[in-house]
Amino acid sequence: MYSADVKLSIMVGNGIFMVIEGLDGSGKTTQAKILAQRLSETYSIYLTAEPSRGRVGTFIREHCLYDQLRLPTEAEALLFAADRIEHMQTELKPALDQGKLVICDRYLYSSLAYQGSSGLNLEWIKSINAYAMQPDFSIFLDVPPEHVLERLHRRRSVMETLEMQRKVREVYLKFVEKGELIVVDGDKPREIVADELYTKILDLLRPVKGYVS
Repeated sequence: MYSADVKLSIMVGNGIFMVIEGLDGSGKTTQAKILAQRLSETYSIYLTAEPSRGRVGTFIREHCLYDQLRLPTEAEALLFAADRIEHMQTELKPALDQGKLVICDRYLYSSLAYQGSSGLNLEWIKSINAYAMQPDFSIFLDVPPEHVLERLHRRRSVMETLEMQRKVREVYLKFVEKGELIVVDGDKPREIVADELYTKILDLLRPVKGYVS
């Protein structure tokens, strides 16, 4: 465990940006909170999520996710890209400039997985997100689609159907195969997943200058 003085000294300079991705109901939001709490004993943490709490993100959550019909997929992708830029400018970059360890619940790979699985060209999605900063680490919390839908006790969004979630998972796993996403098995008891995720993150942080434990 670091002393308070050491904790302050290692946070000077650029921060670390990590993302947790997963299907709806995969437990990623819960796991992001548990991870943030554990890491806060050593690091200065900033926990956030997309859609953000900004103007565009609020519009998406209030007017797009729970309507009976989805927006045209191109419009969805553009809205998420716009929210990402606002999120980056108002929250992510300021926190990173302060040397914080930023944990984001969903980011660019969500757009690639959700809008990409609906037929949009992945390169086009990347192009409209060209100004979005790249995470240092991206984790995919993998849970079978059949299991995640069983966990959803709230009203389901327009994207939370079994067919849709199966397609989304396929896209995520392609990025795992490419080495762009680090997979963690999320289909285990919450405490075990939390322990494995925490261990994985510590392993990723050790080689990073200024974050060596």
